[in-house]
Amino acid sequence: MTLDQRQNSKLLMGIIAGLVAMVAIFIAYQWMSSPQPKHEIDQQVVHTPAKPVVKEAAPVVENSASTAVANTTAEAPIQLVDEAILKQEVPKNASLAKEEIAKLDDIQTQLNEQEKTLKAQHTDADDLIALKEEQVKLLEAQLAKAQ
Repeated sequence: MTLDQRQNSKLLMGIIAGLVAMVAIFIAYQWMSSPQPKHEIDQQVVHTPAKPVVKEAAPVVENSASTAVANTTAEAPIQLVDEAILKQEVPKNASLAKEEIAKLDDIQTQLNEQEKTLKAQHTDADDLIALKEEQVKLLEAQLAKAQ
């Protein structure tokens, strides 16, 4: 093979690669800029899942247990799920209804798991408060002995 033949094949491969890249970019642009299909728009209008408001549990502060108790009593209970979801109409399409039921089941399991973790945090906080009270009593006893 001569030098010209090798350079010609490299040039040809470069041109082909450039054309393929330009076609791929054009297809990606068309795909990204195309409007949503009508059936996806209809599905979004009919099917609006309720998003639960999830608030992260505040970390337990060891040195101010009374402040944490005051904060929990001052706040109004947070509504995790919108009550309007109970009054919404069930979709007529069976597959949409099953999908909605599956999503609601997922939300329910998440809420159950959150309830378990919050109860565990509550018991841990109670244990910490009890331990801190004992520690304060022991420190008071040591202080009384020292004086």
